[in-house]
Amino acid sequence: MKSIAELQQEAVALLQSLIRTQSFSSEEDKTATLIRTWLEGHGVACKQEKNNVYAINKHEDPSKPYLLLNSHHDTVKPNSGYSRNPYEATIENGKLYGLGSNDAGGALVCLLATFVYFYEQQDMAYNLVVAATAEEETSGPNGLNSLLKTLPKIDTAIVGEPTQMELAVAEKGLVVFDATIKGTASHAAHPNNDNPIYKVGKVMEWFDTVSFDRISDALGPVKLTVTQINGGKQHNAVPADVKLVLDVRVNDLYTNDEIEALLQAAPCEVKARSLRLSSSSIPMEHALVKAGIAAGRKTYGSPTLSDQAVLSCDSLKLGPGDSLRSHTADEFIYVSEIEAAIPLYITILKETL
Repeated sequence: MKSIAELQQEAVALLQSLIRTQSFSSEEDKTATLIRTWLEGHGVACKQEKNNVYAINKHEDPSKPYLLLNSHHDTVKPNSGYSRNPYEATIENGKLYGLGSNDAGGALVCLLATFVYFYEQQDMAYNLVVAATAEEETSGPNGLNSLLKTLPKIDTAIVGEPTQMELAVAEKGLVVFDATIKGTASHAAHPNNDNPIYKVGKVMEWFDTVSFDRISDALGPVKLTVTQINGGKQHNAVPADVKLVLDVRVNDLYTNDEIEALLQAAPCEVKARSLRLSSSSIPMEHALVKAGIAAGRKTYGSPTLSDQAVLSCDSLKLGPGDSLRSHTADEFIYVSEIEAAIPLYITILKETL
């Protein structure tokens, strides 16, 4: 068995290799190869489906429940604010720089190292599954959501995202709605009492004041934000409609279907693009949460979306790094955060497995 110190060093080296390898969503084939090669180099029998790489502990017992360790190896595209090469993977003053280092490469390599640590262990209470998945950043069709059809039924999951190794015991879901304010198209020179642009104020006021009464202890209220508006193409024509886009972050006290039903009362047409990205949570009395608290970690509710949204089991979001660094220019993670995360994951899982 590899020592924790060896796994810490190898995790940092793997993360540097991943950063140097472009892996935009749906283009993760090269990083999938890197991950598979790394696991096989540690004696792990792993499989690949599309750009998702996964493995199950050596002494799998199908009669036992399954605990998933999951994070993603796709990245967003680097923004124009970068002052350094996003693929260089340099370490300066304890910071490992590079695209995807914080979101979520650090968590991914730490979970892979943790899986290797437990891979050959016998007589665990759970079967341990690790999955390095694709298309998380775009909620694409070929990521964890598709892999779940291949994996055994997952009973519990740790999803690796930057949480500063604090315990995100709940996560808001997301529903994007398209809203249409209808009116009557006409030439601007003629009278028109049904101009949809003039109706925007009333509709915006409705969205601004709509009430979602159920306030979650972990996640707070549902948050609705109008993020896009589009209407009209030329100065002399009244458009037939105005289009809005709504971003709705759903707490754990509402289903996405309930939110869709409530918004049908809006003074315009509202239609959900998808209802599959649901809120997630894990009971405070769950063994993973108790073990994390015993290890000195705090609990909180996360407003950001992850692959937890496609899981139907109890799930905990936990990983090194800081969510505020995600998708920023000159993204980085501290090497010390990686070094601290691996033994903490191991400590928490020892109390569970």
